Amino acid sequence: MHQPLGFRDPNFPDHVCLLKKSLYGLKQAPRAWYQRFTDFVATIGFSHSKSDHSLFIYRRGSDIAYILLYVDDIILTASSDNLRKSIMALLSAEFAMKDLGPLSYFLGIVVTRNADGLFLSQKQYAEEILERAGMSHCRPSPTPVDTKPKLSASKDAPFNDPTKYRQLAGALQYLTFTRPDISYAVQQVCRHMHDPRIEHMAALKRILSYIQESIDFGLYLYKSIVNSLVSYTDADWGGCPDTRRSTSGYCVFFGDNLIYWSSKRQPTLSRSSAEAEYRGVANVDSESCWIRNLLLELHCPIQKATLVYFDNVSAIYLSGNPVQHQRTKHIEMDIHFVHEKVARGEVCVLHVPSRYQIADIFTKGLPRVLFDDFRDSLSVR
Repeated sequence: MHQPLGFRDPNFPDHVCLLKKSLYGLKQAPRAWYQRFTDFVATIGFSHSKSDHSLFIYRRGSDIAYILLYVDDIILTASSDNLRKSIMALLSAEFAMKDLGPLSYFLGIVVTRNADGLFLSQKQYAEEILERAGMSHCRPSPTPVDTKPKLSASKDAPFNDPTKYRQLAGALQYLTFTRPDISYAVQQVCRHMHDPRIEHMAALKRILSYIQESIDFGLYLYKSIVNSLVSYTDADWGGCPDTRRSTSGYCVFFGDNLIYWSSKRQPTLSRSSAEAEYRGVANVDSESCWIRNLLLELHCPIQKATLVYFDNVSAIYLSGNPVQHQRTKHIEMDIHFVHEKVARGEVCVLHVPSRYQIADIFTKGLPRVLFDDFRDSLSVR
């Protein structure tokens, strides 16, 4: 703490104001705490990750440790138990903290360990959402969304309680952290939070009914002997009935484990299905670059090219053909970006039949058999 300019006493330059009570809610407080923690862990050998500012990395010879910080919740993992204990002792000497033992609960996510890996679940959080919506005993649904066209912004009458709609839709967003199978459905209802309609509320209740059906489901991470990056990307061309923008969806696997996924409406209008698909490829390529850089900082570099699978042959030809055609001038930046990654050998673009295009689950409603198959491929158990 320092006195403001003009308030310093020349006789006592180091004195500060005596607070009669704590000041909560200061905008500078999170930044000050983050800087305080960062400065200390740097003195004990941790380096700051450039890919993720909440991650700190320690390496001395064969000893490796990682610290993941979220406000005052910390995950610490180390290559040996002695290293973990020594780091815990240094942190405990500097900060008032408690060792809660092996990771079991973090930010609402329950972590269950077994011999093969980890199971991440938000069952308790999902039950709270159902109770808040008054649907704890609702009739279950086998899928979170039907196969009809996407929701329109002004097709039905306004919903009489938009605040409740926004609260439930916002709560569902956090549930997608361990439930990628509802990402597309949640993205659809969140697009209409500014003006919810009766049709939108019915779609939201359909998601809650599906959650009631699959309340015990979660994301399973297990040991894998493969250390390559494989991604699937897809786009539903012109699917939005109001803006005719396309919906992009992709998922990234590290080995056999799903580590990244997205379902999002594209910010621009695509003039062809090839363009919509190609923008999706550019998006997943940029995320793959970030993941590769993060794994490099974690001292687990990826030696092989990232495999990108999608089901549009025209877009595959564009990724390998450097010639700019008249119909592709307006997507020149994405073309150059993907071309560069392909030429460097960092990305390999391949075709996959639509029947095995896992990313379809992030762009459209699917029949139950296909939905269950793709959900199983995402390691949702």
